[in-house]
Amino acid sequence: MRKTILFLVMLVTLAASAQDDKYTEVMKKNIALLDSAKTTDELTSLAATFNRIGDAEKTKWLPFYYAALAQTWIGWNPATTDKDANSAKINAFLAKAEAIEKNSETYAVANMSATQQMLVDPQNRWSTNGKDAGEALQKGLAADPNNPRLYYLQGMSLFGTPTQFGGGKDKAKPLFEKSVALYKSAQPKPLYPTWGQDQAVKMLAQCQ
Repeated sequence: MRKTILFLVMLVTLAASAQDDKYTEVMKKNIALLDSAKTTDELTSLAATFNRIGDAEKTKWLPFYYAALAQTWIGWNPATTDKDANSAKINAFLAKAEAIEKNSETYAVANMSATQQMLVDPQNRWSTNGKDAGEALQKGLAADPNNPRLYYLQGMSLFGTPTQFGGGKDKAKPLFEKSVALYKSAQPKPLYPTWGQDQAVKMLAQCQ
């Protein structure tokens, strides 16, 4: 009886390990595709794929995070005219991720979603979507003050803000410097986000 129980435990452990290996392989493949995706169709397909992975796994936040991230890249495309509708899709994926875990990475995406909505009409939306974007950044920094993506996003916000309102290259430069330094020392966990380093380096160069 004891040997039978041990055998069954071993089978369950092996099955769980095989499932984890399959999940890791599928995630690696689709993260690589996301890194190279350039068209809205590619990104839309990847968002749907990550969402399906998340629905199947149920306890992992990263698939839903990447679904939201893919949808976020769509929102930065000038051809995406309805930013509000796109942000609603981002937020739906993000809600699934945050139902499992809220962290600095999910807050980074929340910042970008709110920023996209704010940029539709900056003058009238600064007090709503702009406030939401700023709060997401602060929550993200509180969760992980060493996340380089948050400093990059903060730098982008200041870079695009007129100097008379407290922004400009001089204010953004230290944030891009910090971001680049943190990227160099970062040791992300497997499957965790790594995006943003090239963008931070390019933006720092524009501040020189």
